[in-house]
Amino acid sequence: MARIWSEEAKLERWLAVEIAALDAWAQEGSVPAEAVSAVRAAARAPSPERVVELESTTNHDVAAFVDAVAEELGPEGRWLHYGLTSSDVLDTALALTVQEAGGLVLDGIDAALTAVSERAHEHRGTLTIGRTHGVHAEPTTFGLKLAGWAFQLARDRKRVAEAVEGMRVGKLSGAVGTYASTTPEVERVACHALGLEPAPASTQILQRDRHAELLSALAVLASSLDRFALEIRHLARTEVREVEEPFGRGQKGSSAMPHKRNPIVSERICGLARLVRGYALVGLENVALWHERDISHSSAERVVLPDAFLAIDYMLDRFVWLVRGLVVRTERMRANLEATGGLFFSQRLLLALVEAGLARDEAYRAVQRHAMRAWDEGLDFRELARADTVLAGRVDLEAVFDLPAFVRHEDVVFQRLDALRHEEGVHA
Repeated sequence: MARIWSEEAKLERWLAVEIAALDAWAQEGSVPAEAVSAVRAAARAPSPERVVELESTTNHDVAAFVDAVAEELGPEGRWLHYGLTSSDVLDTALALTVQEAGGLVLDGIDAALTAVSERAHEHRGTLTIGRTHGVHAEPTTFGLKLAGWAFQLARDRKRVAEAVEGMRVGKLSGAVGTYASTTPEVERVACHALGLEPAPASTQILQRDRHAELLSALAVLASSLDRFALEIRHLARTEVREVEEPFGRGQKGSSAMPHKRNPIVSERICGLARLVRGYALVGLENVALWHERDISHSSAERVVLPDAFLAIDYMLDRFVWLVRGLVVRTERMRANLEATGGLFFSQRLLLALVEAGLARDEAYRAVQRHAMRAWDEGLDFRELARADTVLAGRVDLEAVFDLPAFVRHEDVVFQRLDALRHEEGVHA
């Protein structure tokens, strides 16, 4: 990812756009074919250092680039950048960059989807307590939790793929986008040679709603990874300790406390997600520019686009490492599940009483009375219910207190997960 966004790669793409434009001009007959052949044979992407050196005089990066390339070409160099404006090169080359960088991100999502799906299947049937508001709710399985992550990653993949595809456009329409110094045919031929589609209409730049959509898709992906990492952090707390991050031989969790094993990679992912979400806001701010263009977007994009891709690439890499090596403590999950003395059976008892003919509010209050006593006094909810002859006489408590019943439909979700992976060609 760093190579894709390097100065060297950027200048190579600028040159690729310039050559594609010249080839199109030669095909149209407006520039001598022999001159274009000479340029193609001799042109080399200049070093970033040389461009910076010239830019100190020109105070214009594309002009410095054109001068640096042309100085090695002789008389044919006069045809370089023929009919083009700077943004023709900048925006078209940026579209090429996004295609390559986006491909890496999609590969990273695929790896994450594979890792999560495999661990979901591994823990299909691993009972754990579900939590709402951070408080015990009802049992689920760790596999179901991870399956939910997999479906979210699949949605993220679709969003990112669509946003990257939305950036697969170039423009060589010249100043203010009117083709006054170039032609639609030159733009079409050059863009197709580069693997892009010509923008249906452009100003002096490609409109920035495309870039905002891309940064927004990356921000949603970052927020998904943030959600998953936050869950790992919560489950790794000492009081919970249902999962742990991998901890390597010789690793130190604290400079002061030798006992520490902290969820540092998860915390790193959560922190970087904040940056990527901020970059999405910059993308949205860049949509509104003056008239046919200004360059207030340019300085910001030079930071947020490479940074967002670099951050996401790193987050995905670390997330895959984290999921594959995650230590899952099933015994702690079961202990935590039983920590409330069966309070999670309250809804099953409520429903059974309603089915037995009791008014819902009356049933709710009867069950709540035992639940609150179990909660406050640390008693077993099941035993309190069994001791209540009125309740026990109305329903089959053994059927009510059936733990597997909570996840009896788990297979449906895993069938959907398997179908998803099949449909995606296991993009996973």
